[in-house]
Amino acid sequence: MLKRGKPVYSFIASIRETVMGDVLVKATNITKRFGALTALNGVNMEINRGEVLALLGDNGAGKSTFTKVLSGAYSATEGELVVSGKSVRFSSPKEASDCGIATIYQELALAENLSIAENVFLGRELKRQVLGIPFLRMQAMRERVQQLLAELDAHISDAEAPVGSLSGGQRQAVAICRALNLNAQLVIMDEPTAALAVAETRKVLSLTRRLAERNCGVVLISHNISDVFEVADRMVVFRRGRKIAERRREETSPDEIVSLITGAHPDARAFEQRRD
Repeated sequence: MLKRGKPVYSFIASIRETVMGDVLVKATNITKRFGALTALNGVNMEINRGEVLALLGDNGAGKSTFTKVLSGAYSATEGELVVSGKSVRFSSPKEASDCGIATIYQELALAENLSIAENVFLGRELKRQVLGIPFLRMQAMRERVQQLLAELDAHISDAEAPVGSLSGGQRQAVAICRALNLNAQLVIMDEPTAALAVAETRKVLSLTRRLAERNCGVVLISHNISDVFEVADRMVVFRRGRKIAERRREETSPDEIVSLITGAHPDARAFEQRRD
């Protein structure tokens, strides 16, 4: 189990405050209903550039539904999303992707028989025309992938290596490179360290901080409180479809977050009373 301590990467405080003051996404009164079931109820939230925002809560609390609204998998029943200052209403993941929002799912959806470079550029290959015949620009794609891997400090030496030969942490690096190659400004990471050994977990947490260092907004869904305290700048707790609490990492503790998730915290109980 990872010990709580300093974040994986330290930053100059004044720079971090300036970057994190830039709101990338503003969600206002986001509500999602499925028939008579209200899965999300009046969620308000801001997501800043250059920060890691962790979404916490039990299964069914609403955090995954919220990220699916962000990513275009669901359309909100009510409420407004503003991305980079523009009001949007996504009807598909492609529309969200076109606005710079990428999701890295736990399963990763990588083609194991293809190389790293082929996975990163899958569906968006670089091409050139020779006598009217299209050819793939493999060298340019390899160089771009090596550049992205270097920026993330991911220790993978060969962009031609098949993804099937990589470790769990290295596969996460490939998925992140693919998101960055799509010019993602907000990256949603769904349980990125699930089923990984400690050493691989450390690598993925480092990659997560590297994304924030690149001035991306990162939304992290995780049930591992230790991982969250390693990398998150802010934490939002969901319970029964509502946002019930928000804390900065330095202003809270794992015990408080757990008590909020379970409903034992006075703030959670007070919220339930107001709800009733």
